[in-house]
Amino acid sequence: MFPGMDKRAMEAAMRKLGVQQQPIDAKEVVIKLKGSDSEIVIANPSVTKVSMMGQETFQVAGEQSERKTLQSQQQLFSDDDVKTVVDQTGASEAEAKAALAKVNGDLAAAILLFGEKRG
Repeated sequence: MFPGMDKRAMEAAMRKLGVQQQPIDAKEVVIKLKGSDSEIVIANPSVTKVSMMGQETFQVAGEQSERKTLQSQQQLFSDDDVKTVVDQTGASEAEAKAALAKVNGDLAAAILLFGEKRG
């Protein structure tokens, strides 16, 4: 954090100032963006909760990606599309929805995904 300051000295200075750090065992961090149908996803994150002077902040580091929100994915296909994939493949509704989301609502591509799994 500060050049030339060793870790022990830094920790002592932080204790003196009342700064407390607590690691958080997180699987994934999702940041939902205002006014957008996207969200930022941090996979395999390193998350630290920092408490200082009555305020809590979080430091997050990890593999960043962006994805469409589930709500916007569901707008890509209808209930009829889901039913068609279920009827054609024998998949469950959840599997059909996941396949349609993966291929951005492309009905034929979703059905082909199940054909690839069988073959």
